[in-house]
Amino acid sequence: FRPDGAEREWCDPEVLRLLRRRSLARLRREVEPVDPAALARFLPAWQGVAAAADVVAPLRGSAALERLAEVVDQLAGLPIPASVLERDVLPARVPGYQPRLLDELGALGEVAWVGRGSLGRDDGRVALLRPGREILRPVAPLDGERPSTPRHEAIRAHLARRGASFYREIFVAAGGGTDRDVLDALWDLVWAGEVTNDTFAALRALRWKRPARDARRRPGRLTSLGPPEAAGRWSLVEPWAAPDGRVAATERLHAIALALLDRHGIVTREAVATEGIEGGFSAVYPIFGALEESGRIRRGYFVEGLGAAQFAIAGAIERLRSVRDLAGSAAGRRVHLLAAADPANPYGAAIAWPRRGDADRRPFQRAAGAYVVVVDGEAVLYLDRGGSSLQTLPAFDDPELAAAACNGLRNLVRDGRVRELVVTKIDGQPVGESSHRAALVAAGFAAGYRGLVLRPIPGAVDGFPPLAAVRGR
Repeated sequence: FRPDGAEREWCDPEVLRLLRRRSLARLRREVEPVDPAALARFLPAWQGVAAAADVVAPLRGSAALERLAEVVDQLAGLPIPASVLERDVLPARVPGYQPRLLDELGALGEVAWVGRGSLGRDDGRVALLRPGREILRPVAPLDGERPSTPRHEAIRAHLARRGASFYREIFVAAGGGTDRDVLDALWDLVWAGEVTNDTFAALRALRWKRPARDARRRPGRLTSLGPPEAAGRWSLVEPWAAPDGRVAATERLHAIALALLDRHGIVTREAVATEGIEGGFSAVYPIFGALEESGRIRRGYFVEGLGAAQFAIAGAIERLRSVRDLAGSAAGRRVHLLAAADPANPYGAAIAWPRRGDADRRPFQRAAGAYVVVVDGEAVLYLDRGGSSLQTLPAFDDPELAAAACNGLRNLVRDGRVRELVVTKIDGQPVGESSHRAALVAAGFAAGYRGLVLRPIPGAVDGFPPLAAVRGR
């Protein structure tokens, strides 16, 4: 009965029954599903996203490039809003991230990007790709729609005939007109997944508001620089095909299934549905089944409430169960301030947003520019796009979680993602009338004429006054 026993041992039958019952109970607990909050604790750790309070030394030189290449590999083929890619997603995974790192990988031919749908005039989703992962490129235009005006066709014909070209060549081939007309047609093709650029400069230029019309040249100037959102060389995106010219559907789906496992660790139907996979979960389900039969992955009911069709890498299952009861104390909460569209945020994707049941509240969305504060796996606060409106989730009713989430908002200003944070409404009410106003004031927000304002204070530790001093004030 005992470990390393070598001789005959005796045991009372009731004691033996008790040992068996407790052993079976422990084994059952190891295989029973975890609650959804455990998945929200697991996913940021799986993707290498540090918590707000973690002190991580910035990576330099080749170490930073290698880490960035790993991150791009894990996110390969995933549509991500361009506006949050370098502001939120990559810095959360690469300590000390600088835009030049992505430029260096691009110059080395180690990363490329493809448009995957427009999000208004100045933003859209892009998918990053690494060498050897070209099979993840789209095989057809997004949603089956192809821009088809004469200007679009002229740009396609020019790039097909001449190959990679600078904007001025494209401008002439497009039949002239204004820069605005040609740029709009060019970016239509980009978001349709048909045209890409060999640099990231054009994507970064979209962050700035485009002029409503072309700027007039100053008197005496014969030439003008091209628009910043047209920088670099443009080329057609060649859909991936097998060496004999055919698209091997099974091989492509196999690569997609492996990419999903690498990115999520635990793959559910709900998570796949948010990625825009051609054919959805039903397309990759047979591949997961074949991988399970070969013993490479496991199928089970790992996360409660997400259906029985869940597939996982063995190592991911152990890590998921290791964080099952990892809810920190008030002094050691794991706080993550995530972009709502970040793939490390399972809410609105694998997990449904928690709701209070108020019919008049706006639905939460994984919108570009919105943020969610997750404390120990519980979604607590949602910051609307623009940063002026906060919405509380049911977990905010816990005072400790509420305090940790409000403190987590400070990272938006500390990291430099916004110069200042001005909250004018909480749950649709003016911030001055909200019962949650005190929680924001305790986190360092100060009263202003527009609402509660959070901005760094010169000379203060980490840019903010001590919380104790704020509470005392």
